[in-house]
Amino acid sequence: MEIETVKDAFEHVAKKQKLMSSKAIDLVNHVEKEIEQAIGVILENGTDGDVASNLNHEILLNLKNKLKEMVPVKQLESCQKEMNNALGKWVKTTEKFFIHDISQAYRNVDMEPHVLSEIIANHLYCEALFDIGDNFIGEASCPASKEIKQLFQKMYEIHGALRTGEPEPALSWAMKNHDALLQNGSSLELKLHRLQFVKILKEGNRCEALLYARAYLAPFATIHKDEIPRLIASILWAGRLDQSPYTEFLLPTNWENLAEEFAQQFCNLNGQSSTGPMGMTVAAGGQVLPIILKLMTVLTAKREWQSMKQFPFPLDLGREFQFHSVFICPVLREQGSEDNPPMLLPCGHVLSKQSTVKLSKNSSRSFKCPYCPFESLTSDCKQLYI
Repeated sequence: MEIETVKDAFEHVAKKQKLMSSKAIDLVNHVEKEIEQAIGVILENGTDGDVASNLNHEILLNLKNKLKEMVPVKQLESCQKEMNNALGKWVKTTEKFFIHDISQAYRNVDMEPHVLSEIIANHLYCEALFDIGDNFIGEASCPASKEIKQLFQKMYEIHGALRTGEPEPALSWAMKNHDALLQNGSSLELKLHRLQFVKILKEGNRCEALLYARAYLAPFATIHKDEIPRLIASILWAGRLDQSPYTEFLLPTNWENLAEEFAQQFCNLNGQSSTGPMGMTVAAGGQVLPIILKLMTVLTAKREWQSMKQFPFPLDLGREFQFHSVFICPVLREQGSEDNPPMLLPCGHVLSKQSTVKLSKNSSRSFKCPYCPFESLTSDCKQLYI
């Protein structure tokens, strides 16, 4: 892979830098040692009298000859030259895989200024930069949703409490959203109850832990058949959980991991992305940029790219970039909309409404499904909601 080649080249440069740095330090230390030894002998000889003067002169002459033999300047220059050569090869390697001029992939897109300003403001709120977001809105004179700011303020308040070892606010939120979390397949509420349960066990209160387990852990017993028995068994180690077989319940990373999971579930239930919109845009653009640049090499003129309404091939992004369902009609190759919704045929295949109308000659007769021998009437087709 290209990225592996770049990574290997970087590691080679890093190793070369460490080696050259080590050589340079050893050389400097050697020179320093020779000078210190010469100074020590001179101090022992003193500076009074012709004999001492002659001896010191001889010592300095020997030091000069030793340094001349060592040629430290040339050795340092040699180390620097090797390092420069390694860096030069690194630059050439990266230039093979990275294109500096990405302007070919640029196209003019009509966007209202206030929409872009609102996206930036929401990004700042998502990153907990509330004061900067408020200042930006004031300077950009754009309307911003107070609900978005209040939403993320609430999220970061609970998130901060979790990171400091206080699960109560997150527990309150999770219990209020019990059904929605279960529908999402999330075990966040159980994990929060587990933290609170372990907190009680650490204090050595076995009876209180048992009561807590009956009240809040027991309802999850039918779903989490492996987790609940382990938690109940840990009651026997109340006050000395660090000496038990259940020490994983005490890992400090449990709080950090759960705080991040809470943030994701909170954003998910409120229809927001846990990653800021600007960061998400840059990440998505980074994935499709190489594909677009390759497309530009195929197009004969740039005006084709500027007038293109959709890509001639699909761009597959990861699931982290998918926020809602999208239907593409397999016949007309157009995305579904409110005016052209997906329609379920009696045979089970799905086409867009416009496709069914065209195939049935404006709903005047039955039509054959393009993917099976079954014939249908437009009146038998049912609209799907995505």
